[in-house]
Amino acid sequence: VQLQASGGGSVQPGGSLRLSCVASGRLFGINSMGWYRQAPGKQRELVATLTNGGSSTYADSVKGRFTVSRDNAKNTVDLQMNNLKPEDTAVYYCNSRRWNMATMEYIYYWGEGTQVTVSS
Repeated sequence: VQLQASGGGSVQPGGSLRLSCVASGRLFGINSMGWYRQAPGKQRELVATLTNGGSSTYADSVKGRFTVSRDNAKNTVDLQMNNLKPEDTAVYYCNSRRWNMATMEYIYYWGEGTQVTVSS
């Protein structure tokens, strides 16, 4: 699975950005796509994910400001980020997940990160 993200950049506090990611390759069995982020000196953390069934998960820090969406026909996942704050500054990673029946565990796939900087 290959994940190609786009849409990062710099914005002032209160601004908006939209990240997009397209998946390609062997996509059979992928049951969730979403976004993680990693700020300098911190661990990578979940931002938002959306399962094939439409179940979404958001980090508490982004609830009400970020919206994750998918287009299953196009194999894309987007992240609309509104009311951005300086603490949202991080490298954002597109993510997908597949359940491995043989090992009974999830396999995670990652795209190259895209930088989001929120600063005045």
